[in-house]
Amino acid sequence: MNDIIQSLYHRKSVRVFENRPVEEAVKQEILSAAAQAPTAGNQQLYTILDITNPELKTQLSVACDYQPFIAVAPIVLVFTADCVKWRDAYLAAGCEPRPAGPGDLMLAVSDACIAAQNAVVAAESLGLGSCYIGDIIENRERIKELLTLPDGVFPCAMLVLGYPTEKQLERTKPQRFALSHIVHENGYRRLEESELREMFAERAARQQTGAEWDFDRWITAFCTRKYMSGFSKEMSRSAGEYWKEYDG
Repeated sequence: MNDIIQSLYHRKSVRVFENRPVEEAVKQEILSAAAQAPTAGNQQLYTILDITNPELKTQLSVACDYQPFIAVAPIVLVFTADCVKWRDAYLAAGCEPRPAGPGDLMLAVSDACIAAQNAVVAAESLGLGSCYIGDIIENRERIKELLTLPDGVFPCAMLVLGYPTEKQLERTKPQRFALSHIVHENGYRRLEESELREMFAERAARQQTGAEWDFDRWITAFCTRKYMSGFSKEMSRSAGEYWKEYDG
């Protein structure tokens, strides 16, 4: 296993960082690596917001489900799917571009998320930990206000980065599902119930202590805590409002 693949296996989400800044040269190296990501038509359909204002970090930590570690993270980056700047360039050249649609949004989201993952891999190689913050999709109205986002710019990923504490380094990375359950050959195949139960059995057995593994109880608890949660419903509402910007 080479160094790059090993780092992919080793990397895990880090939410506690040492109280020391990340050198500016290191941050610029991470940002430069992000910009080298694959991109549709070499358009780089994203804009990266480098959040350096401490008060803004605090406000984002509140807007993103009250997660205080965001406020103290040395680096906070918001990757936006940007369907504005190319359209502005078209207009500047006298073109008559159509309004951005759902396809443009999906392509820009892909570009932005690929760039974000490049940043994650680069950070890991430089000894930094990272964590994706999906809650940036929530609270559309407040996030647009805080980040001065025009219609057509969607904050699809937030990253916090810093030097992980020793305890975070020692923490075990959660196990991923077996490839047999997530890789389908030549087309999608809906999993049978028996396969679903097998898929979750090993993961749940590690997380559930002091009681015999029970698929129905474990899945029900997870569904209640995550899928049916208030923040999950708010994320769908907020994403739907963003979607309207591209569905006109």
